[in-house]
Amino acid sequence: MTKNMGNLDRALRLIVVLAIGIAYLMGALSGILAIVLGIVAAAFLLTSLVGTCPAYLPFGLSTRGKN
Repeated sequence: MTKNMGNLDRALRLIVVLAIGIAYLMGALSGILAIVLGIVAAAFLLTSLVGTCPAYLPFGLSTRGKN
């Protein structure tokens, strides 16, 4: 699988993961919302670490820039 995420994209996703984690730990998230945002955070974390976003693939999108 080819990498299609640039550094800014990956960093922004990690910031969102951090924000969701902090909100959860502070008790601001609970119930279904916590579960849904937890799934989003897990997906963002995984895609950031791998450098590939499967949602970009069908559209041929890439935030990596030109090499």
